[in-house]
Amino acid sequence: MRKRLVSSKTRYQEIEKELEDPNVANDIPRLASLSKERASLEEPVEKFNNFLALEAEEKEIVASFGSNDPEMETLLKEEKRRIESELSVLEEELRSLLLPVDPNDSKNIIVEIQGAAGGDEANIFAGDLLRMYARYAEKENWKIQFLSGEEGSAGGYAYVSFLVKGKNAYSKLKYESGVHRVQRIPKTEANGRIHTSTAIVLAMPEMEEVDVKIDPADLKIDTYRSQGAGGQNVNKTESAVRITHIPTGIVVSCQTEKAQLQNKEICLRMIRSKVHDYYQSQVEGERASERKLKVGTGARSEKIRTYNYPQNRVTDHRIGFTTNTLDRVMEGELDPIIEALIHYEQERLIEEKE
Repeated sequence: MRKRLVSSKTRYQEIEKELEDPNVANDIPRLASLSKERASLEEPVEKFNNFLALEAEEKEIVASFGSNDPEMETLLKEEKRRIESELSVLEEELRSLLLPVDPNDSKNIIVEIQGAAGGDEANIFAGDLLRMYARYAEKENWKIQFLSGEEGSAGGYAYVSFLVKGKNAYSKLKYESGVHRVQRIPKTEANGRIHTSTAIVLAMPEMEEVDVKIDPADLKIDTYRSQGAGGQNVNKTESAVRITHIPTGIVVSCQTEKAQLQNKEICLRMIRSKVHDYYQSQVEGERASERKLKVGTGARSEKIRTYNYPQNRVTDHRIGFTTNTLDRVMEGELDPIIEALIHYEQERLIEEKE
Protein backbone atom coordinates (compact mmCIF):
# COMPACT_ATOMS: atom_id res chain seq x y z
CA MET A 1 0.00 0.00 0.00
CA ARG A 2 2.82 2.38 0.87
CA LYS A 3 4.45 1.82 -2.53
CA ARG A 4 1.20 2.70 -4.28
CA LEU A 5 0.82 5.82 -2.15
CA VAL A 6 4.39 6.94 -2.83
CA SER A 7 3.75 6.39 -6.53
CA SER A 8 0.51 8.42 -6.33
CA LYS A 9 2.31 11.26 -4.54
CA THR A 10 5.07 11.31 -7.17
CA ARG A 11 2.50 11.36 -9.96
CA TYR A 12 0.58 14.17 -8.24
CA GLN A 13 3.76 16.28 -8.09
CA GLU A 14 4.45 15.59 -11.77
CA ILE A 15 0.95 16.74 -12.70
CA GLU A 16 1.37 19.92 -10.64
CA LYS A 17 4.48 20.78 -12.67
CA GLU A 18 2.79 19.96 -15.99
CA LEU A 19 -0.15 22.22 -15.15
CA GLU A 20 2.27 25.12 -14.72
CA ASP A 21 3.43 24.66 -18.32
CA PRO A 22 1.89 27.36 -20.62
CA ASN A 23 1.74 24.83 -23.47
CA VAL A 24 -0.52 22.59 -21.40
CA ALA A 25 -2.77 25.53 -20.54
CA ASN A 26 -3.38 26.05 -24.25
CA ASP A 27 -4.08 22.35 -24.87
CA ILE A 28 -7.67 22.06 -23.61
CA PRO A 29 -8.05 18.23 -23.87
CA ARG A 30 -4.69 17.71 -22.13
CA LEU A 31 -5.55 20.27 -19.47
CA ALA A 32 -8.90 18.58 -18.79
CA SER A 33 -7.29 15.14 -18.59
CA LEU A 34 -4.57 16.27 -16.18
CA SER A 35 -7.04 18.20 -14.03
CA LYS A 36 -9.27 15.15 -13.75
CA GLU A 37 -6.32 12.91 -12.82
CA ARG A 38 -5.11 15.43 -10.27
CA ALA A 39 -8.56 15.59 -8.66
CA SER A 40 -8.62 11.79 -8.32
CA LEU A 41 -5.23 11.82 -6.55
CA GLU A 42 -5.80 14.84 -4.33
CA GLU A 43 -7.55 13.14 -1.39
CA PRO A 44 -5.28 10.07 -1.07
CA VAL A 45 -2.15 12.22 -1.39
CA GLU A 46 -3.41 14.68 1.24
CA LYS A 47 -4.22 11.88 3.67
CA PHE A 48 -0.87 10.21 2.94
CA ASN A 49 0.93 13.47 3.77
CA ASN A 50 -0.99 13.59 7.05
CA PHE A 51 -0.01 9.98 7.68
CA LEU A 52 3.69 10.73 7.09
CA ALA A 53 3.52 13.78 9.37
CA LEU A 54 2.00 11.70 12.18
CA GLU A 55 4.65 9.02 11.70
CA ALA A 56 7.39 11.65 12.02
CA GLU A 57 5.70 13.02 15.14
CA GLU A 58 5.53 9.55 16.63
CA LYS A 59 9.27 9.00 16.02
CA GLU A 60 10.08 12.24 17.84
CA ILE A 61 8.00 11.16 20.83
CA VAL A 62 9.66 7.74 20.94
CA ALA A 63 13.06 9.43 20.83
CA SER A 64 12.05 11.56 23.85
CA PHE A 65 11.31 8.58 26.08
CA GLY A 66 13.73 7.82 28.92
CA SER A 67 13.61 11.12 30.82
CA ASN A 68 13.68 11.19 34.62
CA ASP A 69 10.39 13.11 34.75
CA PRO A 70 7.49 10.67 35.43
CA GLU A 71 4.89 13.28 34.56
CA MET A 72 6.55 13.94 31.20
CA GLU A 73 6.73 10.19 30.52
CA THR A 74 2.99 9.86 31.16
CA LEU A 75 2.22 12.74 28.77
CA LEU A 76 4.45 11.24 26.10
CA LYS A 77 2.71 7.86 26.39
CA GLU A 78 -0.74 9.49 26.08
CA GLU A 79 0.40 11.43 23.04
CA LYS A 80 1.82 8.26 21.48
CA ARG A 81 -1.51 6.44 21.98
CA ARG A 82 -3.37 9.35 20.36
CA ILE A 83 -1.08 9.29 17.33
CA GLU A 84 -1.36 5.50 17.00
CA SER A 85 -5.14 5.79 17.02
CA GLU A 86 -5.09 8.50 14.34
CA LEU A 87 -2.65 6.47 12.23
CA SER A 88 -4.94 3.44 12.43
CA VAL A 89 -7.94 5.45 11.24
CA LEU A 90 -5.93 7.05 8.42
CA GLU A 91 -4.63 3.67 7.30
CA GLU A 92 -8.17 2.32 6.89
CA GLU A 93 -9.22 5.43 5.01
CA LEU A 94 -6.22 5.11 2.69
CA ARG A 95 -7.02 1.46 2.03
CA SER A 96 -10.54 2.43 0.95
CA LEU A 97 -9.28 5.27 -1.23
CA LEU A 98 -6.94 2.92 -3.09
CA LEU A 99 -9.73 0.49 -3.99
CA PRO A 100 -10.78 0.31 -7.66
CA VAL A 101 -13.56 2.80 -8.39
CA ASP A 102 -16.67 1.59 -10.19
CA PRO A 103 -16.92 4.02 -13.14
CA ASN A 104 -20.72 3.86 -12.90
CA ASP A 105 -20.97 4.85 -9.23
CA SER A 106 -21.75 8.49 -9.97
CA LYS A 107 -24.51 7.66 -12.47
CA ASN A 108 -28.27 7.67 -12.08
CA ILE A 109 -29.85 4.23 -11.84
CA ILE A 110 -32.73 2.44 -13.56
CA VAL A 111 -34.53 -0.04 -11.31
CA GLU A 112 -36.98 -2.71 -12.47
CA ILE A 113 -39.19 -4.68 -10.07
CA GLN A 114 -41.22 -7.69 -11.16
CA GLY A 115 -43.66 -9.76 -9.12
CA ALA A 116 -42.49 -13.39 -9.33
CA ALA A 117 -43.57 -16.44 -7.31
CA GLY A 118 -46.72 -15.92 -5.28
CA GLY A 119 -49.32 -14.51 -7.68
CA ASP A 120 -51.18 -11.45 -6.40
CA GLU A 121 -49.13 -11.33 -3.19
CA ALA A 122 -45.89 -11.16 -5.24
CA ASN A 123 -47.25 -8.17 -7.15
CA ILE A 124 -48.34 -6.48 -3.91
CA PHE A 125 -44.83 -7.05 -2.52
CA ALA A 126 -43.33 -5.54 -5.70
CA GLY A 127 -45.41 -2.43 -4.98
CA ASP A 128 -44.14 -2.41 -1.39
CA LEU A 129 -40.54 -2.53 -2.63
CA LEU A 130 -41.25 0.36 -5.00
CA ARG A 131 -42.55 2.39 -2.05
CA MET A 132 -39.50 1.42 0.03
CA TYR A 133 -37.10 2.66 -2.65
CA ALA A 134 -39.15 5.82 -3.16
CA ARG A 135 -38.94 6.59 0.58
CA TYR A 136 -35.19 5.92 0.57
CA ALA A 137 -34.72 8.20 -2.45
CA GLU A 138 -36.66 10.92 -0.63
CA LYS A 139 -34.30 10.64 2.37
CA GLU A 140 -31.30 10.91 0.02
CA ASN A 141 -32.81 13.94 -1.79
CA TRP A 142 -32.96 11.97 -5.04
CA LYS A 143 -35.74 12.25 -7.60
CA ILE A 144 -37.71 9.33 -9.06
CA GLN A 145 -39.12 9.25 -12.59
CA PHE A 146 -41.65 6.54 -13.40
CA LEU A 147 -40.75 4.87 -16.71
CA SER A 148 -43.06 1.95 -17.30
CA GLY A 149 -45.35 -0.36 -15.38
CA GLU A 150 -48.15 -2.89 -15.30
CA GLU A 151 -50.37 -2.82 -12.24
CA GLY A 152 -51.39 -6.05 -10.52
CA SER A 153 -55.07 -7.00 -10.47
CA ALA A 154 -55.10 -7.07 -6.64
CA GLY A 155 -52.74 -4.12 -6.19
CA GLY A 156 -49.04 -3.50 -6.49
CA TYR A 157 -47.24 -4.14 -9.76
CA ALA A 158 -46.67 -7.14 -11.99
CA TYR A 159 -43.85 -5.04 -13.42
CA VAL A 160 -42.57 -1.53 -12.80
CA SER A 161 -39.46 0.39 -13.84
CA PHE A 162 -38.26 3.78 -12.67
CA LEU A 163 -35.25 6.07 -12.89
CA VAL A 164 -33.57 7.35 -9.73
CA LYS A 165 -31.72 10.63 -10.28
CA GLY A 166 -29.26 11.92 -7.72
CA LYS A 167 -25.72 12.03 -6.43
CA ASN A 168 -24.18 8.54 -6.32
CA ALA A 169 -27.56 6.84 -6.72
CA TYR A 170 -26.03 3.85 -8.50
CA SER A 171 -23.25 3.43 -5.92
CA LYS A 172 -25.84 2.70 -3.22
CA LEU A 173 -28.68 0.96 -5.03
CA LYS A 174 -26.54 -1.28 -7.27
CA TYR A 175 -26.59 -4.00 -4.59
CA GLU A 176 -30.38 -4.45 -4.91
CA SER A 177 -30.35 -6.77 -7.94
CA GLY A 178 -31.66 -10.24 -7.20
CA VAL A 179 -34.60 -12.13 -5.74
CA HIS A 180 -36.28 -10.50 -2.74
CA ARG A 181 -38.40 -12.89 -0.63
CA VAL A 182 -41.25 -11.92 1.67
CA GLN A 183 -42.79 -14.05 4.43
CA ARG A 184 -46.09 -12.77 5.80
CA ILE A 185 -49.84 -13.31 5.97
CA PRO A 186 -51.28 -11.90 2.73
CA LYS A 187 -54.32 -9.64 2.84
CA THR A 188 -56.09 -12.20 0.67
CA GLU A 189 -55.38 -15.08 3.13
CA ALA A 190 -58.55 -16.01 5.05
CA ASN A 191 -57.00 -18.61 7.35
CA GLY A 192 -54.11 -16.51 8.68
CA ARG A 193 -51.37 -18.66 7.16
CA ILE A 194 -47.93 -17.25 6.40
CA HIS A 195 -47.08 -17.31 2.71
CA THR A 196 -43.73 -16.93 0.98
CA SER A 197 -43.61 -14.82 -2.19
CA THR A 198 -40.85 -13.25 -4.25
CA ALA A 199 -40.14 -10.24 -6.42
CA ILE A 200 -37.17 -9.78 -8.73
CA VAL A 201 -35.22 -6.52 -8.73
CA LEU A 202 -32.82 -5.45 -11.46
CA ALA A 203 -30.68 -2.34 -10.90
CA MET A 204 -28.75 -0.87 -13.84
CA PRO A 205 -26.73 2.31 -14.33
CA GLU A 206 -28.36 4.81 -16.66
CA MET A 207 -26.19 4.78 -19.77
CA GLU A 208 -25.76 7.73 -22.11
CA GLU A 209 -25.25 7.47 -25.87
CA VAL A 210 -21.52 8.03 -25.38
CA ASP A 211 -21.39 5.07 -22.97
CA VAL A 212 -23.13 2.47 -25.13
CA LYS A 213 -22.93 2.37 -28.89
CA ILE A 214 -25.99 0.69 -30.42
CA ASP A 215 -26.33 0.34 -34.16
CA PRO A 216 -29.73 1.79 -35.15
CA ALA A 217 -30.04 -1.14 -37.58
CA ASP A 218 -30.15 -3.46 -34.55
CA LEU A 219 -33.31 -1.80 -33.23
CA LYS A 220 -36.87 -2.66 -34.22
CA ILE A 221 -39.20 0.19 -33.23
CA ASP A 222 -42.97 -0.29 -33.09
CA THR A 223 -45.69 2.16 -32.13
CA TYR A 224 -49.14 1.28 -30.84
CA ARG A 225 -52.07 2.76 -29.02
CA SER A 226 -51.73 3.20 -25.27
CA GLN A 227 -53.93 0.96 -23.14
CA GLY A 228 -55.32 1.20 -19.63
CA ALA A 229 -56.33 4.19 -17.55
CA GLY A 230 -55.13 7.52 -18.85
CA GLY A 231 -56.27 10.73 -20.47
CA GLN A 232 -58.02 11.45 -23.74
CA ASN A 233 -54.85 10.30 -25.51
CA VAL A 234 -55.39 6.66 -24.59
CA ASN A 235 -56.49 4.40 -27.47
CA LYS A 236 -56.74 7.38 -29.86
CA THR A 237 -53.15 7.97 -30.97
CA GLU A 238 -50.21 5.64 -31.43
CA SER A 239 -48.14 7.28 -28.70
CA ALA A 240 -46.90 4.07 -27.03
CA VAL A 241 -43.49 2.78 -28.19
CA ARG A 242 -41.90 -0.66 -28.12
CA ILE A 243 -38.23 -1.18 -29.00
CA THR A 244 -36.58 -4.56 -29.60
CA HIS A 245 -32.80 -4.98 -29.60
CA ILE A 246 -32.51 -7.70 -32.25
CA PRO A 247 -29.08 -9.20 -31.31
CA THR A 248 -30.08 -9.83 -27.66
CA GLY A 249 -33.86 -10.06 -27.96
CA ILE A 250 -34.29 -7.42 -25.25
CA VAL A 251 -37.66 -5.66 -25.45
CA VAL A 252 -38.73 -2.45 -23.70
CA SER A 253 -41.91 -0.43 -24.00
CA CYS A 254 -43.30 2.82 -22.67
CA GLN A 255 -46.66 4.55 -22.75
CA THR A 256 -46.35 6.84 -19.75
CA GLU A 257 -46.01 10.06 -21.77
CA LYS A 258 -48.59 11.60 -24.10
CA ALA A 259 -46.12 12.21 -26.92
CA GLN A 260 -44.65 9.38 -28.95
CA LEU A 261 -41.26 11.13 -29.10
CA GLN A 262 -41.04 11.28 -25.30
CA ASN A 263 -41.94 7.59 -24.96
CA LYS A 264 -39.34 6.72 -27.59
CA GLU A 265 -36.66 8.65 -25.68
CA ILE A 266 -37.51 6.78 -22.47
CA CYS A 267 -37.34 3.47 -24.35
CA LEU A 268 -33.92 4.34 -25.76
CA ARG A 269 -32.63 5.16 -22.28
CA MET A 270 -33.95 1.83 -21.02
CA ILE A 271 -32.60 -0.19 -23.94
CA ARG A 272 -29.11 1.32 -23.54
CA SER A 273 -29.03 0.34 -19.87
CA LYS A 274 -30.44 -3.14 -20.46
CA VAL A 275 -28.08 -3.93 -23.34
CA HIS A 276 -25.12 -2.72 -21.28
CA ASP A 277 -26.30 -4.82 -18.33
CA TYR A 278 -26.75 -7.87 -20.59
CA TYR A 279 -23.16 -7.84 -21.83
CA GLN A 280 -21.76 -6.77 -18.45
CA SER A 281 -23.52 -9.70 -16.78
CA GLN A 282 -21.82 -12.09 -19.18
CA VAL A 283 -18.44 -10.66 -18.20
CA GLU A 284 -19.33 -10.81 -14.50
CA GLY A 285 -20.48 -14.40 -14.91
CA GLU A 286 -17.10 -15.36 -16.30
CA ARG A 287 -15.36 -13.66 -13.37
CA ALA A 288 -17.74 -14.90 -10.66
CA SER A 289 -15.88 -18.18 -10.13
CA GLU A 290 -12.75 -16.19 -9.30
CA ARG A 291 -14.46 -14.42 -6.41
CA LYS A 292 -15.71 -15.79 -3.11
CA LEU A 293 -18.88 -13.72 -3.23
CA LYS A 294 -20.60 -11.69 -5.87
CA VAL A 295 -22.18 -8.56 -4.41
CA GLY A 296 -23.43 -6.33 -7.16
CA THR A 297 -25.38 -6.23 -10.36
CA GLY A 298 -25.05 -9.79 -11.65
CA ALA A 299 -26.89 -11.92 -9.11
CA ARG A 300 -30.44 -11.48 -10.44
CA SER A 301 -31.33 -15.20 -10.03
CA GLU A 302 -30.04 -15.42 -6.46
CA LYS A 303 -32.20 -15.04 -3.36
CA ILE A 304 -30.48 -12.07 -1.80
CA ARG A 305 -32.82 -10.88 0.94
CA THR A 306 -35.73 -12.07 3.09
CA TYR A 307 -38.35 -9.78 4.64
CA ASN A 308 -39.97 -11.69 7.53
CA TYR A 309 -42.99 -9.74 8.78
CA PRO A 310 -44.01 -11.92 11.78
CA GLN A 311 -40.52 -11.45 13.31
CA ASN A 312 -40.03 -7.88 11.98
CA ARG A 313 -36.75 -9.16 10.52
CA VAL A 314 -34.76 -8.45 7.35
CA THR A 315 -31.86 -10.72 6.41
CA ASP A 316 -29.39 -10.14 3.59
CA HIS A 317 -28.20 -13.65 2.75
CA ARG A 318 -25.09 -12.57 0.83
CA ILE A 319 -23.36 -11.24 3.91
CA GLY A 320 -25.38 -12.76 6.73
CA PHE A 321 -26.61 -9.36 7.87
CA THR A 322 -29.81 -9.31 9.95
CA THR A 323 -31.78 -6.44 11.44
CA ASN A 324 -35.02 -6.62 13.44
CA THR A 325 -36.25 -3.31 12.08
CA LEU A 326 -38.26 -4.44 9.06
CA ASP A 327 -40.93 -1.82 9.77
CA ARG A 328 -38.32 0.95 9.46
CA VAL A 329 -36.63 -0.66 6.46
CA MET A 330 -39.93 -0.66 4.55
CA GLU A 331 -40.17 3.06 5.34
CA GLY A 332 -36.92 3.62 3.47
CA GLU A 333 -34.35 3.23 6.25
CA LEU A 334 -32.03 1.14 4.11
CA ASP A 335 -28.73 2.70 5.17
CA PRO A 336 -27.68 0.00 7.68
CA ILE A 337 -28.09 -2.73 5.05
CA ILE A 338 -26.47 -0.75 2.23
CA GLU A 339 -23.55 0.37 4.40
CA ALA A 340 -22.96 -3.25 5.48
CA LEU A 341 -22.91 -4.35 1.82
CA ILE A 342 -20.51 -1.57 0.84
CA HIS A 343 -18.20 -2.38 3.75
CA TYR A 344 -18.24 -6.10 2.92
CA GLU A 345 -17.47 -5.45 -0.74
CA GLN A 346 -14.60 -3.14 0.20
CA GLU A 347 -13.15 -5.80 2.50
CA ARG A 348 -13.29 -8.33 -0.33
CA LEU A 349 -11.59 -5.93 -2.73
CA ILE A 350 -8.84 -5.27 -0.19
CA GLU A 351 -8.31 -9.04 0.23
CA GLU A 352 -8.13 -9.52 -3.53
CA LYS A 353 -5.65 -6.67 -3.90
CA GLU A 354 -3.45 -8.07 -1.16
